[in-house]
Order: sequence, then structure tokens, then C-alpha cells
Amino acid sequence: MHKQSGSCHCGRVTFELQADIREAMECNCSICHREGAIWFGADDASLRILSGESDLSLYQFGTMAAKHYFCGVCGVSTFSRPRIAPNWWVVNLRCIDGIDLSELKIYPFDGRNWESAALQYAQSRKHKAK
Repeated sequence: MHKQSGSCHCGRVTFELQADIREAMECNCSICHREGAIWFGADDASLRILSGESDLSLYQFGTMAAKHYFCGVCGVSTFSRPRIAPNWWVVNLRCIDGIDLSELKIYPFDGRNWESAALQYAQSRKHKAK
């Protein structure tokens, strides 16, 4: 596992991600599409907020299940608690230093059609577990 460093644009929110990043997800829902975020899933033990936790703002919409965190100073979305897995984090890889997105396998997630995409995702996870 590699320690990755990341931050928002102004540098108030800094974090570390302990992970080997080889793949990520790009969601086309109304917020992710506009943000241009590329997401990597992480558990609580893998993500550590180093500074700026008090500068984070929370945005929720729709079902209010997902928690989208962003820097209240510069507005950059650093990480979220996704609706599909609210006990996990998704980290915006565009906020991690030194990540070359062209080297990653980026899977699409059809967030515009969330219910069917979530069902398809759950079925694929069950298939992988077998």
C-alpha cells in the first residue's frame, strides 16, 4: 500500500490515502458530471484527514443519503460518502498529487440512472465474490 497525499485547491483541506490505486470510477450523475470527479473507494482506515476538517462543507440532495464534502473556502470536492456505500469514502483522485489518470482503468457508473446502475453494480460485486 502506498501513501498518497492530497488536498483541495487552496490547501486548507489536506489528507492522506493509504492505497494502491489502479482503477477508479467516473459517475455521470448531475453533481459528479459537473465536478469532473474521478472517484476511488476507500474505507475509514485508508483515509486520514490531516487538516482543514473544520473548513469542510457538506452538500446533500435528492435522497440525502450521499454526503458530498467540499472545501468551504475554495469549493473543491475532495471526498464523499456515496449513496451506494455510505460507510465508505470515495476520494476525488483529481485532488491527489502525482496521479496520472491515463494510467488507470476508469469504470463508468451511470449515476443518471442510479437505481439500475446500483443494481448492476451490486450484481457485479456478487459475481466477483464467487
